[in-house]
Amino acid sequence: MAFSLSDEQKAIRDAVREFGENEIKPVAEEYDQEQIYPEDLRKKAAEYDFVAPSIPLEYGGAGMDKVSSTIVTEELWRADPGIGSAIGSAGFGSNMIIEFGDEWMKEEWLPKIADGEVASVSMISEPAHGSNVAGMETVAEKDGDEFVVNGNKMWITNGTVADVGVLMAKTSPGERHRGITAFLVEMDWDGISREKIDNKLGIRASDLAEVILDDVRIPEEYVIGEVDKGFYQLMEFFASGRTNVAAQAVGAAQGALDAAVDYANEREQFGQKIGEFQAIEHKIAEMATKVEAARSLTYRAASQVEQENQDVAAKYSSMAKLFASEISVEVADEGIQVHGGSGYVTDYPAERYYRDARITKIYEGTSEIQKGIIADRVL
Repeated sequence: MAFSLSDEQKAIRDAVREFGENEIKPVAEEYDQEQIYPEDLRKKAAEYDFVAPSIPLEYGGAGMDKVSSTIVTEELWRADPGIGSAIGSAGFGSNMIIEFGDEWMKEEWLPKIADGEVASVSMISEPAHGSNVAGMETVAEKDGDEFVVNGNKMWITNGTVADVGVLMAKTSPGERHRGITAFLVEMDWDGISREKIDNKLGIRASDLAEVILDDVRIPEEYVIGEVDKGFYQLMEFFASGRTNVAAQAVGAAQGALDAAVDYANEREQFGQKIGEFQAIEHKIAEMATKVEAARSLTYRAASQVEQENQDVAAKYSSMAKLFASEISVEVADEGIQVHGGSGYVTDYPAERYYRDARITKIYEGTSEIQKGIIADRVL
């Protein structure tokens, strides 16, 4: 299947790439080593519609289609996965608000997210339940016109920096996936405490936390969608989320390839640039081919998500997420090999891309989970 970008999509790609070159790359190493959350860059990126680009125009967003927003993610991660993650995740949970939230939720929060004033968060995973969403143990008990929530959420991106979030909790604990409800939560409410996780292998400029909910009282008007329908609402975004991670993986892989090409063209051994040796040429050729294959599959998945064919989108998004994440780690590993000893230290970005790429095989469903989803739609 042939796939080509429109002129508008090419312009978006060029704009994000320029932003990455001018604003992200110069500070990437510092922000990684010091684990600095790039709030300044998030706000600056919002000026160019790179934060939550799918938020509709009427709520202050760019209203980008899925392929365009995929390109934004890819290019942010190409510049630096850590900062790219922080910018790209600043609208986490906004899709749930857009699709199922009451009008007052959209009017109050979506413009603030789109313009970078606030960051949002999606709270699903728990210490004992990652990919097994139905097994979550956080419970929301009805008490008059409020719900009282208790539980722990783990591996929460933007956990300590977000102002607003979407929380998934059990309202009918015995019903597994049939008893989950989505809530809009303001992160400064009484009973919410947040503990930063700062011992990460990669994407260290991105915020990660455990969120503890202790008798948090949520007014019933903060239910997003319908009570006990949260899992089914969430399912509508699985394909989109996995395509987004595939785009992250492609961006990290392209960044690792760029770094390897730059090094091969500057490093000299035995009187010539190492890029002139056939062993390095072949390595670069294989890396470039893998990246392009992953990109093509990711864009195809994005186009299927845009067409809203959920079953087809589920298959292709899982294929893209599986393939792109595996390839990203392979390419980043080969990038270190091209650098030799220089790739093993922080003097060059090769080791950072290697550390950062690894997460794409884990979140939004591990590679093993993706294989199961694909098999279910192929067998």
